Amino acid sequence: MPLSAKDASRRTREICAMAPIVPVLVVKDAAQARPLAEALVAGGLPALEVTLRTPAALNVIREMAQVPGGVVGAGTLVTPQDVRDAVAAGATFGVSPGATDELLAACEAEGLPLLPGAATATEAMHLLARGYDMMKFFPAEASGGAPALKAIGAPLPQITFCPTGGVSADNALSYLSLANVACAGGSWVAPAEAVERGDWARIQKLASDAATLGK
Repeated sequence: MPLSAKDASRRTREICAMAPIVPVLVVKDAAQARPLAEALVAGGLPALEVTLRTPAALNVIREMAQVPGGVVGAGTLVTPQDVRDAVAAGATFGVSPGATDELLAACEAEGLPLLPGAATATEAMHLLARGYDMMKFFPAEASGGAPALKAIGAPLPQITFCPTGGVSADNALSYLSLANVACAGGSWVAPAEAVERGDWARIQKLASDAATLGK
């Protein structure tokens, strides 16, 4: 069912409000998907971004979509085909590193709420003019970090961001303390080595710690 930009932003804002951190996941083996999602959800991080960076990504989304309490999205959406594939796999929201008119139109047509990426005031204003007021600030650290995002917020207070890219346990609070930040995206809650070893207890603990940030 088609979705307007305003409705998409409202839905992504609701998803971003679920927890202070959205795990950004690069999963190589679909067999790891369900226990990984279960550990993150149990730790208090229900919104999961599975990046389309591995051949297994769509199968990972299919597996994670079956985990109770989880809300699974597809990240690194770049093309309209990415959008269609993500929806078919069961993704309930999308995340993009930037935004093109073609990508936005595809998400709206497919009814997929999108968290579109913006790194500058001009990009943010373009999205705002289309109806989006919930955005991903990417790449966060490389684009000036929390000071840059705070500065963008001064003339554009109606926009809320999810900073992603270089966000870690050490600097997440510098972002989460900003008035124009709803949550942040981070990969540190699911370290590659812990996923490879199946150390779900460690991942649940990392998620639990992240879930309390800013509280």
